Amino acid sequence: MGVLECTKPTVIVFYPMNAASLIHEDFLLENKYAQLLYHEHASKLPIIDYHNHLSPKDLAENVIYRNPTQVWINGDHYKWRAMRNLGIDEKYITGNAPDQEKFQKWAYTVPYTMRNPLYHWTHLELSRYFDFFDPLGPMNADKVFQDLSKQLNTEAFSCRNLISKMKVEVLCTTDDPIDSLEHHHKLAQSDFNTKVSMAFRPDKAFSIQNKDYFEYLQHLGEAASVEIASFDDLCEALKRRMTYFHEHGCRLSDHGLEQLYAEDFSENEVNAIFKRKREGKTISAHEAAQFQSAVLLFLGKSYHELGWVQQFHLGAQRNNNSRMYRLLGPDTGWDSIGDYPQAASLSKFLNTLDTVDRLAKTIIYNVNPRDNELMATMIGNFNDGSIKGKVQWGSAWWFLDQKEGMTNQLNALSNMGLISCFIGMLTDSRSFLSFPRHEYFRRILCNLFGQDIEKGELPADLPWIGKLIQDICYYNAKAYFDF
Repeated sequence: MGVLECTKPTVIVFYPMNAASLIHEDFLLENKYAQLLYHEHASKLPIIDYHNHLSPKDLAENVIYRNPTQVWINGDHYKWRAMRNLGIDEKYITGNAPDQEKFQKWAYTVPYTMRNPLYHWTHLELSRYFDFFDPLGPMNADKVFQDLSKQLNTEAFSCRNLISKMKVEVLCTTDDPIDSLEHHHKLAQSDFNTKVSMAFRPDKAFSIQNKDYFEYLQHLGEAASVEIASFDDLCEALKRRMTYFHEHGCRLSDHGLEQLYAEDFSENEVNAIFKRKREGKTISAHEAAQFQSAVLLFLGKSYHELGWVQQFHLGAQRNNNSRMYRLLGPDTGWDSIGDYPQAASLSKFLNTLDTVDRLAKTIIYNVNPRDNELMATMIGNFNDGSIKGKVQWGSAWWFLDQKEGMTNQLNALSNMGLISCFIGMLTDSRSFLSFPRHEYFRRILCNLFGQDIEKGELPADLPWIGKLIQDICYYNAKAYFDF
């Protein structure tokens, strides 16, 4: 057998593309109908971003980020995962390397992200915030870092002005029940034109299996001025914090769960589980699920009483890499899609609340694409005619937040429900530069309708279809949340 010899090393060079070749006015819009729908009906609408993880503190202080690493790479676990895949050392990701070196590593990564949504998001964000239309790569990394830093170091690029630049009308951060909401209070007193609200996220209050559960309850009790010695005390503390949030303008809740819990339980059982956990005894998985079911039902009834919207993000398998979790903590890029069963417990939970007429407006999200049709049909079971789109299947989430994932979600919702009732897109992001994701969604949505018109599957009634597009992009959410 012969030996294959390589006499010359392979050199990969990234050549610059035409500046207008990727992000141009008709990006993702494949025919004239899609173009007309987007440009005449979708593009100029304000944004309602009803779920994100932005920092209320940074907004209240109107922080000016000094360079693109601070505003664009820090905290973005999507980018971190891509960089790790390329074998980039952690010091350039979450470590102590200088900001410019971290940016160089990200710029090196970008050309390798083709066909990942990061490639589109990156260049949309560069163009929409900084009027930079060239592809980012290692050859221009230093120049881009300097140019963007110069722009960012001005009042025009403060975090509030980054929000205003994208015409964000409302945004909702995600806040723990123990949060003082001092930053939200400061924002409410400011002249910031964007309404900044919050979503009550009580995950730690029902995660009884966590080893530091009672340490958290100590903080919760202090915030609510309640000594939490029983399940009833826990409910009282949560009720007081919900009232406090409501008084500060909160109208949403949010929950991150592997699956909804809807186990049968009695009051005696729940109190006994709480007592055993408090005494340091082991509780079974079934007992933990009973306890979580009790807390979630209490919360669901309370949300209905307050007139809130409840959101449930279901199916993520979090913190898979225990070594890196110990080093870096949660939300640092070690999560994946889980394969938890959803239908039976989700149906039972919603039905239990609906049976006693205590089902609040509800948004459910799945991260496993296997569950698309499940979610699309589940919402129809509890849309009872009382409110348009009372129970919503939320936009494609996390690992599905890309062109194919959004397209599949929109198609399943169209086929098995009414896409015309859909409340549209959100960022679910920690980045102040993430709002072009709404544009990305709107272009994909308009292109879907445009394709159907061109194929003769929908009439070329652009005024009517344009109205549906506007409802999905903005007006349905505006009516649904009634901020």
